[in-house]
Amino acid sequence: MTALSIHLGLNAVDPAHYDGWSGELAACEHDATDMASIAQAAGFVPTLLLTEAATGDALMGLLARCGTLRAGDRLLITFAGHGSQVPDMNGDEADGADETWVLHDRMVIDDELYSAIRRLQPGVRLILVSDSCHSGTVDRAMTGRIDRSMPAALSAAVYAHHDRTYGRIRSRTAGAGPSDARCEGLLMAACQDNQVALDGDRNGLFTGTLKGIWAGGRFRGSYLDAMRAARAAMPRFQIPNLLTLGSPARRIELDSLFA
Repeated sequence: MTALSIHLGLNAVDPAHYDGWSGELAACEHDATDMASIAQAAGFVPTLLLTEAATGDALMGLLARCGTLRAGDRLLITFAGHGSQVPDMNGDEADGADETWVLHDRMVIDDELYSAIRRLQPGVRLILVSDSCHSGTVDRAMTGRIDRSMPAALSAAVYAHHDRTYGRIRSRTAGAGPSDARCEGLLMAACQDNQVALDGDRNGLFTGTLKGIWAGGRFRGSYLDAMRAARAAMPRFQIPNLLTLGSPARRIELDSLFA
């Protein structure tokens, strides 16, 4: 049985694409390296993509190569960095916005990510861990800490300035959604769609909480147990979310954490 993992951590992005904004953060590279260590301890073979290496093509290329995975194989993908939203162009989002991961050279739109996931074979077990936010809401004044939200106005401007790039991506991935996947998958998200995910000195709030729950491999509960523990430990303005991807034949959330 094969177990692969991909870990993205971005402490900054390329200002040339993001209209002069570098989006500096403190803990995302640490998040990625710490999650890679957890993955390795759990039997995965990890690949790290840190800041400049965390590009759209690099991620999509790795996911394309995961098409060789078969039923029973495992794939873990973790992301730590800025999240944002862009207009939903195919009407598959109730709030009218597609969520994005803000990678170094461009945003990866959720439809693009789901399109790549859709090509995974049936029976592959996929876990996504996203320590980013998908909201323009700013909680800095309340918390005194930096959040992982790309400013909404900037996101809209970047999307408009690079409309040809994102238009080509959308033409290839139109209509892809989380229910289209054939694999058995879960998304463990750092917050709700209308909330922000906080950065930190060593780890983001969600990753740091998840590390504490994992406890060096001593945790013996399920993904559902871990997310319940995370929700109990985190503040109400950042509530982690658990989402099923694809149409699992069984309750994958009851599997042992990272097993």
